[in-house]
Amino acid sequence: MPLRLLCITAHPDDECFAFGGALALAAQRGVETSLICITDGSAGSYRGTASTATELGQLRRTELAASCKLLGIHHHEVLDYQDGQLEFASFSNLAGDLVQRIRLLRPHVILTFGGDGAINTHPDHTVTSGVATAAFHWAGHPKRFPTLGDLHTPQGLYYLTTDFFIEGRHRHIPAPWTHTLDVASVLPLRLEAMKAHTTQAPLMERAGPLIFAKHGNTEHYLLAASPTPQPATQSTNLFEGVVE
Repeated sequence: MPLRLLCITAHPDDECFAFGGALALAAQRGVETSLICITDGSAGSYRGTASTATELGQLRRTELAASCKLLGIHHHEVLDYQDGQLEFASFSNLAGDLVQRIRLLRPHVILTFGGDGAINTHPDHTVTSGVATAAFHWAGHPKRFPTLGDLHTPQGLYYLTTDFFIEGRHRHIPAPWTHTLDVASVLPLRLEAMKAHTTQAPLMERAGPLIFAKHGNTEHYLLAASPTPQPATQSTNLFEGVVE
């Protein structure tokens, strides 16, 4: 059986803007990668040709599918929570939806945002971090959602973090990192996946020179939880110590 990785995000384009290097490297390594995106991005500021929120959501779902194909993601799903409103969603319902999918997909490793909300401090990212963390712990707990599939405990939960700030914006409060990935080899692929999000072209134009030209060759992650007690150490392998 192959290694399995699940990435839990808030919006279409998070998979390539934030986690694209890790996902592409994992796919090239033969890891079975999956993505759960909690919203369809229908409240986005950049709307392309869409005239309504429904049209934008449909466009962004199509863009996400194209991006996932480029990144080698085997399975992706978009949940039906409201973009820009996750802080008001039912924590229990959302965590239960994620628990059910973790038990179905049975990942060895889960990637998600840290509680800072990433470099843009987006509240949807912070909520995603919280519910993904709860789901990581609850998926293997017999008293949590006992009817939602067979128990499964992943072997690692990782938060995305950074070693830089964006000048001129409110500074996020990043977590220290335990893992640094050299993603230079897949940066062209990641940029292609980002271009698949055509509605977000203005964001790409801004973020490209600002972020990826300077910081696109590395991604940083914090090992936030593991079933095995261990000291925090530096590594370059998200699957170090994972038992297949």
